[in-house]
Amino acid sequence: MNPLSQIGILILQTLGGLYVLVVMLRFLLQVARADFYNPLSQFVAKATNPLLLPLRRVIPGLLGLDLACLVLALAAQFATVFLSGLFVGLLNPVAALAWSALGLASLVIYIYFACMIAMIVISWVAPYTRQPAALLAIQLVRPLCAPVQRIIPPMGGIDISPIFVFLLLNVARVLIENAAAQLGAPRLLVPGLF
Repeated sequence: MNPLSQIGILILQTLGGLYVLVVMLRFLLQVARADFYNPLSQFVAKATNPLLLPLRRVIPGLLGLDLACLVLALAAQFATVFLSGLFVGLLNPVAALAWSALGLASLVIYIYFACMIAMIVISWVAPYTRQPAALLAIQLVRPLCAPVQRIIPPMGGIDISPIFVFLLLNVARVLIENAAAQLGAPRLLVPGLF
């Protein structure tokens, strides 16, 4: 691969990956019913509104899920993967769509991993913080931890539910990696894959 192709892929995946990350954060924050008035939530909303609001007129929500947000994330991921593939001569849109879906699933796991680690560190270092990013991270993973906490409540003031959530996230990551390997997804072209 020539240096110009590498630079093109780098720029495309950086910008496309950041936008996909913001769109997926919007979807996950809506699912978690996180504080909409948090400054970071406001940033995410303003960054995604120009493309998302027109798309919502065409694609309605379903069971409280913002399907337009998911379609926008998949479309942005597909555009990033397909255009990156053009730099190296891969022109299969069906494969690019499958790789994009796997990349999105992998990105969701990565977001939850990062938020879980942030929540654990915050609970030890600054448990009463009012920092906007910390609050959103905690609000984002709370729905993920709540079912586990009902089965395994905190013992002696120590919550071990994140251990089991990490275990489940790792199982999901292994399944996604296997599916990506079977579909021949090149890690270089699919942002979000581990």
